[in-house]
Amino acid sequence: MAGGGSLVSAAALLRRKSWDLAAVPFCPAALLFRRIERTPRRLPVCRWKTNLSFLSRPDLPKLAYKKLKGKTPGIIFIPGYHSNMNGTKAMAIEEFCKSLGHAYVRFDFSGCGNSEGNSEECTVGRWRKDVLSIIDDIAEGPQILVGSSMGAWLMLHTAIARPTKVAALVGIATAADSIVTRFDELPIEAKKEIEVTGTWKVPTRYSDDGFYMFPYSFIKEAKLHCLLHGPIPVTCPVRLIHGMKDEVIPWQTSMRVAEHVISTDIDVTLRKNGDHRMKEKEDIKLLVYTIDDLIDKLTTSN
Repeated sequence: MAGGGSLVSAAALLRRKSWDLAAVPFCPAALLFRRIERTPRRLPVCRWKTNLSFLSRPDLPKLAYKKLKGKTPGIIFIPGYHSNMNGTKAMAIEEFCKSLGHAYVRFDFSGCGNSEGNSEECTVGRWRKDVLSIIDDIAEGPQILVGSSMGAWLMLHTAIARPTKVAALVGIATAADSIVTRFDELPIEAKKEIEVTGTWKVPTRYSDDGFYMFPYSFIKEAKLHCLLHGPIPVTCPVRLIHGMKDEVIPWQTSMRVAEHVISTDIDVTLRKNGDHRMKEKEDIKLLVYTIDDLIDKLTTSN
């Protein structure tokens, strides 16, 4: 989910001469801490603007998006559940891409933000189609997908469906299978009540109402898109970032994703004081540096 708050200038963050972060590279046998040190390149000042556009699709709602033209690999930001393209993380990445001259796309899911559609009729499968529409019809060349929460679940599906177009993945509080896992953990009586009433009221502090209302049909459809029951056929570089104080998606979920993804180039970074939204200054800094490292990796290997 994208959050509000003041926008951190990614370009300003990258002007530091050096930086240090405690990262957790994923290892099946053990978790090893490492120190990352680097000297970020000096970035040009750019003042490009992105205009709101709409992608028309036969028999599907129009998708609102903003596109920044530039070098490849491009970056696509995939927002979280009922979030939109204007959150802190999405805007910080745009500033970073402007400064570096890389292409960037951010968009609203159908039924959310400025896109058409009824949110009550949306499903994980429909939102998966939204991401595929963006990568097929809007993005050009290889892409680094940056997914937040549910968006990170969908980025995995996109990498499976479009392996030649997805160059790398960055997941923030990756919520793979999360709604299904949480439902399955309910007592039998509670699950039966949800089946009868047709809705599941889940408390959250990220909604003005104080809760999310999930139709039971949404949960049943989401089961069709679960990934953690076997190997996840993603072979590109994967970087997963998760806050250890995330009260929505346990950080262990990112560890499970790392275990199931077949790529050998995968790191999990845990932030001890990070929450679900991961939108504080240091969180944004880590996110931008992670994307920057992947761009370096992809451009030097070609």
